[in-house]
Amino acid sequence: MTPREFLNFMNAAAALKTTYRHNYTEPGRRESVAEHSWRLALMAMLLKDDFSDLDIDKVIKMCLIHDLGEAITGDIPCFEKTADDEKTESSAISRLLSILPENSKNNLNSLYEEMNAQATDEAKLYKAFDCLEAVISHNEADISTWAENEYSLQFTHGADRVSWSDWLKELKAEIDRDTRKKIRRNT
Repeated sequence: MTPREFLNFMNAAAALKTTYRHNYTEPGRRESVAEHSWRLALMAMLLKDDFSDLDIDKVIKMCLIHDLGEAITGDIPCFEKTADDEKTESSAISRLLSILPENSKNNLNSLYEEMNAQATDEAKLYKAFDCLEAVISHNEADISTWAENEYSLQFTHGADRVSWSDWLKELKAEIDRDTRKKIRRNT
């Protein structure tokens, strides 16, 4: 990769630092897509020993790139995202990857294909983290930032993504306990 190709890609990806998500941070400001992706990667890194049979480096890569298309499309909350939005985001990813040399582009395209197929445990783990991090973030944010549908989404979002792992099921149960406490304290 040439320095210019590298800088062009980094400049395009930098938009994720100022592309805001539906979620809020604990101090009450909107969370950026970059912050969300960073925390997914941190989750994967911290749980390397708990998922020692998986390629955690691959999971970290998936966590870091999963929302790259949002540098162009912006964030659309999961409960509003349509099939057309998914196609638009996929096209945006292709545009961003076109900046890269062939080898880098092919490597990232392979990761996206694996992520979308959800056939490997690495892809399933990244997707579980993607869902669970959003629920954790909502629990950290002031409840006044929640949309009405999020009171139920807190319990359902990601629940289907943890069934393959006892550890993830335990994590989801802990998150649900935190959600119940938060709702009780604030109603």
